[in-house]
Amino acid sequence: MKETIIKSLKELVANRYLLALVCLMVLLSIISAINIGFSINFSERQLISHYSGFGEAHFYSSQWYYLFVFVFFVIGTAVLHAIIAVKLLVQKGRTLAIMFIWSGIGVILLGWVMASRILGLQALLNL
Repeated sequence: MKETIIKSLKELVANRYLLALVCLMVLLSIISAINIGFSINFSERQLISHYSGFGEAHFYSSQWYYLFVFVFFVIGTAVLHAIIAVKLLVQKGRTLAIMFIWSGIGVILLGWVMASRILGLQALLNL
């Protein structure tokens, strides 16, 4: 098991473009997690936590600490995409791993935009 991990990391370091993409994705997730974390307002009231086009209310509220799910989502997405991309590099090749990393960057950016919009609703609705 240890040899497999070392071999995988050596292949990742040998592939500089993929290593740069992995570093970019991890850096992007850290920046977005910090931004989202500092945007959360601590309050005793329930805050808008998500939106759904289905149902009667459309805006659903929960406690402020529910919003930390967005922080954990972007960090977890980056870690899991990096691990799977290294596995794909070893087993399937460089092209598929690069495509997977780019999709991970897209998911992180989409999550960051969605979290920013939901957190922006607090200020818009004066909650």
